[in-house]
Amino acid sequence: MSATEFAAAQWTRATGAGVDPHEYRRVTEGLTSVADWGPSFLRTGHAYLQRADNAGSSLSAGEYLLTAARWFHLATLAPYTEAHRAAAEADRALGRALTVLEPDARQVSGEGFTGWLRGPADAPGTVVVVPGLDSAKEEFLDLVSALLARGLAVFAMDGPGQGVLAATTTFVPDYERVVGRVVDALGVARIGLVGLSLGGYFAARTAALEPRVTAVATVSGPFRLDWQELPPPVRDIMARRAGGNAAAHEFVHHVDLAALAPRIAAPLLVVDGGQDVIPGVTNGEPLARLAPHGSYLSVPHGDHLLGNARADWLPRLGDHMADSLRA
Repeated sequence: MSATEFAAAQWTRATGAGVDPHEYRRVTEGLTSVADWGPSFLRTGHAYLQRADNAGSSLSAGEYLLTAARWFHLATLAPYTEAHRAAAEADRALGRALTVLEPDARQVSGEGFTGWLRGPADAPGTVVVVPGLDSAKEEFLDLVSALLARGLAVFAMDGPGQGVLAATTTFVPDYERVVGRVVDALGVARIGLVGLSLGGYFAARTAALEPRVTAVATVSGPFRLDWQELPPPVRDIMARRAGGNAAAHEFVHHVDLAALAPRIAAPLLVVDGGQDVIPGVTNGEPLARLAPHGSYLSVPHGDHLLGNARADWLPRLGDHMADSLRA
């Protein structure tokens, strides 16, 4: 795949993550190959760190740092030997930003997870945001903002094989154990889950097996995966995150919600994009149909993660979580 094709494929994901579309074009138009992606995005992130250092106010510095975190995370989307460095830079920039912008935000880490708890201490519930195959907590800052605006607390996390933990850990099929440790560490009574991409599988599985989950939503989450049909680039990413081809093959074997969906007692919203068609991936309609309290939202023009259609699903998802956690 050429750099131009790769940039086009990542367009709505990058802009959905909150980077300026015009700057995205300027950065990607200068790429001569996909190998240039990581270094170019890393340089862009560092330029925002410099802006933060020179900012005339703490607010401006914090905003620049959030933008840097986005660019550093996006640097990891193409094969890149320094991806672990970019993920670490994203994690640091996010931490610096929240320290400036939200002094009450709290970093919480434990076995197999790390993230930031944000929002009011007296919130009616806490939403755990679960990333996917190659996403991370820095990718979903706009989603977090929508949940915070509805009075909820939010814990955006990296789990095993994700984000800043990808360099030292690998995917686990029993993600519900990780979320269980998160809930224990947060010490809160009402928990919601939002899972994005493969995180949708993690969230739905956890909702079926962790009784403390009060509300759940998935965005572009798989109901089932078929290893033989998955495109080679997806299998390659899976192998890197799972610890090799054999481990990835075994992991994919577990991604099937047919038996677990009927056990999800919490209100469930499943969001899919009509243009999100990936060989080997069964999208979420069966999950919504089999879950006792499932509802389904399909956005015909939405692509994977629906970065091109946020107005069509993000407000509804925010309201679903707020209403369910206040019920």
